[in-house]
Amino acid sequence: MAGSQDRKPVIEIQPLRNEQQFRGAVELQKVIWGFEDIELLPVRFFVVATKVGGQAFGAFDGDRMVAFCMAIPGLKPGGKSYLHSHMLGVLPEYRDFGLGRRLKLRQRDDALAAGIELIEWTFDPLETKNAYFNIERLGAVVRRYVRNQYGTTTSHLHGGLPTDRCTAEWWIGSERVRRVIAGEALERAPIVARIAVPADMGDDRRKVQESIANQFEAAFDKGFTVTGVERTPDAGTYLLADLPQE
Repeated sequence: MAGSQDRKPVIEIQPLRNEQQFRGAVELQKVIWGFEDIELLPVRFFVVATKVGGQAFGAFDGDRMVAFCMAIPGLKPGGKSYLHSHMLGVLPEYRDFGLGRRLKLRQRDDALAAGIELIEWTFDPLETKNAYFNIERLGAVVRRYVRNQYGTTTSHLHGGLPTDRCTAEWWIGSERVRRVIAGEALERAPIVARIAVPADMGDDRRKVQESIANQFEAAFDKGFTVTGVERTPDAGTYLLADLPQE
């Protein structure tokens, strides 16, 4: 079976350019997130995004698309352009082959070539494995917490909870990001706060979500920045430092 653990598939990352490929990305949304049709990003969204400065990349095992990512252009106050990486998904049987990192690095290469300095995306702060990837493996930082960003969705991955999200800021040309991607050690800023998410939340996910929302908001009100994540069998812990804005 393609993608099984008895072999490492040869995966190619390619830009998505045509309707067939866009339809493939729509189908992956159904499989990965279990969205109902009303919540899917449609083909026409991919068409528009790729024509107005956005990105869409797919990971292919032969002719089969097994992962994808897409980003749309954004504009900060003052006219500074950036990319909002709205969606990245990998089929379950392909999640141990580093495809998420390869897709993000392809996004970075493409953005740097276009003169873009910042890529942002949101992630669930309860999912500390994903947080570790974003911060420790890519070099992103976090300064914003948004409650119920997307409303309650039909995805089984969201479990009926409010879609609270942290916003990852990926300053793709910064020394921090270059060193993290290269696997070099960083000189860590002093840690001024910690926010722990228990590994086993049981039936208390909503209570944990509310607790960490309050902690993040209090920390960000003080100007603190998430610069690291520690993971143990018992918890994932966000490490915050007092850093200047980029």
